[in-house]
Amino acid sequence: MGEVFAGRYELVDPIGRGGVGAVWRAWDHRRRRYVAAKVLQQSDAHTLLRFVREQALRIEHPHVLAPASWAADDDQVLFTMDLVSGGSLAHVIGDYGPLPPRFVCTLLDQLLAGLSTVHAEGVVHRDIKPANILMEATGRGRPHLRLSDFGISMRKGEPRLTETNYVVGTLGYFAPEQMMGAEPDFPADLFAVGLVALYLLQGTKPDSQALIEHFAEHGTPSAPDGVPEPLWQVIAGLLQPDPQDRFRTATGARKALNAAVEMLPEPSDAEEPVEVFDQIGPLPEGFGPDGPLRSGGPAAAHSPGPQTSGQPTAPPSPQQ
Repeated sequence: MGEVFAGRYELVDPIGRGGVGAVWRAWDHRRRRYVAAKVLQQSDAHTLLRFVREQALRIEHPHVLAPASWAADDDQVLFTMDLVSGGSLAHVIGDYGPLPPRFVCTLLDQLLAGLSTVHAEGVVHRDIKPANILMEATGRGRPHLRLSDFGISMRKGEPRLTETNYVVGTLGYFAPEQMMGAEPDFPADLFAVGLVALYLLQGTKPDSQALIEHFAEHGTPSAPDGVPEPLWQVIAGLLQPDPQDRFRTATGARKALNAAVEMLPEPSDAEEPVEVFDQIGPLPEGFGPDGPLRSGGPAAAHSPGPQTSGQPTAPPSPQQ
């Protein structure tokens, strides 16, 4: 059977690896449900501070995946969140390539809705990218995304974890002002949303530096191939290099997006439906839908030691 952490969380199988720890599918004996558990690999001060900030975030929104609880056992800590099994936006693009504009608009609307709640709490995410936007496994039903991984997020005005000349985030999804060391602010997140939008519509990671240079030298370019003009006007409003020219709020961008959707052409009958598959896979032997398959109480609690040399190699994570 799985190993038990802090007498409550039974680690079932590794489902990925985040920046500071392994991510496991776990059975929560108290809540009687499977959850995702991020177990820290190390306990240095910088990692623990990131852990404290991420697990302290308590934002409840259908399109936000924030930590639900945490526990400590010896020199290790973990925090848990809902188990989201549909992979990330990167998985969807890997399966289908460029996505239909109306499908993309649904995803962007959900992302902006979740982000508006995050920003209302004074939190700047700072690492919006396809791998951090997870999907419920909804099949061919309406998609449902969750914005995740708040490990480097911060509230406006709080001290940074790093020196001011050290850029934090994922290269390729930075706003220009981030590269210049500006204080984290909401429009930087919105710039990243614009890049995610292009990624979804084109199926490849956009060249953010080329976009920035073109906007700065020639103004807003014409709509790329396959991007309807009304939708492009919204995306261009997210990608303006000068944050003063960009959408200032996620709510404002969402309103503009909803207006643009009304002007999009109806989808053709030949358009392939997008299906969001389960990316985690079946439970291992000894576990069923209602938890561990055994009689009696949970196994004796002990540290799982996920960073030991005997740990299985985790697959590419849909839950980072």
